Amino acid sequence: MRTDHRAHRLFVEASLHAGADVVLSPEQSHYLDRVMRAKTGDVVIAFNNRDGEWRGHIAETGRKAVTIHLGQALRPPAPQGRISYFFAPLKQARLDYMVQKAVEMGAARIGAVMTQHTMVSRLNLERMQANAVEAAEQCTMIAVPDVLPEQKLETMLSKRAEGDVLVFCDEAAPVTSPLQALAAIAPDRPISVLVGPEGGFSDAERALLLAQPDVIVLSLGPRILRADTAAVAALAFVQAVCGDIT
Repeated sequence: MRTDHRAHRLFVEASLHAGADVVLSPEQSHYLDRVMRAKTGDVVIAFNNRDGEWRGHIAETGRKAVTIHLGQALRPPAPQGRISYFFAPLKQARLDYMVQKAVEMGAARIGAVMTQHTMVSRLNLERMQANAVEAAEQCTMIAVPDVLPEQKLETMLSKRAEGDVLVFCDEAAPVTSPLQALAAIAPDRPISVLVGPEGGFSDAERALLLAQPDVIVLSLGPRILRADTAAVAALAFVQAVCGDIT
């Protein structure tokens, strides 16, 4: 069943089931009541990772809270995907863009890694999560990606899942077809895509990455891409070969 793109679509933490009355958060209530000027009876699509996607309508409006009444189940819960996206932290405006685009491109987990040339040392995880939720709402996803706390590169590598394929985007790699480089990945294996800082990885970090098991070194072309652009390019290549873009 196709989702209604004209309806208001919101991620909610509450349990979703037929007949449920869900009181929205103050921020969501403000958005519907004051920004969108929604009215009683307007259609709302509610979803979360546990209960899937449900169609409902606004039962009550107000400045303090908006209540929606749920009726029909639209889509069941979706399993989390197998693609994780790791990146060296960016400045805030570009970080917002990158998180949104990584979600749109199907990343199931998003996490920052601290490297020798990382320029930003602290991240606002709540803001990252809010950007992930907003992107999921807008692009009709059901499963909102996990936003992971920042960690050192060495720590991220030590926590790789069993069978994980590390796709290491390296501006120093020979320019070859990224689609051919990714073609060998089996369809059931988890994938970690890693993009480094704009200053690049250090020689020691590059040696560490190249020594990892199941690593694919990926060139993103003859031009040096900004880190937020590299996120979109790398995830598009991975999804085209190994994901849900056919």
